[in-house]
Amino acid sequence: MWQSYSNGLLVGIGLIMAIGAQNAFVLSQSLRREHHIPAALLCIVCDAVLVTAGVFGLANLLAQNPLLLTIARWGGTAFLLWYASQALRRAWRPNGLEAGGTSPRSLTAVILATLAVTLLNPHVYIDTILLIGSLGAQQPIPGAYAMGAASGSALWFSALALGAAWLAPWLSRPFTWRLIDIGVAMMMFTIAFQLMMGGL
Repeated sequence: MWQSYSNGLLVGIGLIMAIGAQNAFVLSQSLRREHHIPAALLCIVCDAVLVTAGVFGLANLLAQNPLLLTIARWGGTAFLLWYASQALRRAWRPNGLEAGGTSPRSLTAVILATLAVTLLNPHVYIDTILLIGSLGAQQPIPGAYAMGAASGSALWFSALALGAAWLAPWLSRPFTWRLIDIGVAMMMFTIAFQLMMGGL
């Protein structure tokens, strides 16, 4: 159980830590203290729902079709290797994450914007349903893996929402994101190797 959970946690954190629309939005809201807690909670809930759908939907499908399981394994490996290489590329030319100044918005406007950056981003579906789902379907305990992946999302968005004032000076530095991207690449390469060896 703990191996499945830790695998899910590592994959979840590795995927969510890359600078993206969700991270930029939540951090921006947090730095301005503009409904940042509801925005982070909504991102966490959306990720948990998508991860669960991906893991259990694909788990049932792949269990009935060994060919699809093989395709998912090698497809997931290829995606992880690509993702790791992209992280290394970002580390070569890192960018800081900055929050732009805008006029205050209502809670409704922030909620709608959060849903937009979450559900209208195709990478969210690739990461949560396809990649995390295909990896989770091959776990000894898929439910523990899904909980781990959802926990990774919850930990990261909680850190952004609650620690923005403390994180801001570091997240504005390209060097910080170089270290983060190198760490992401190492995690992704490790998981890809385990997947190739059939160890997940």
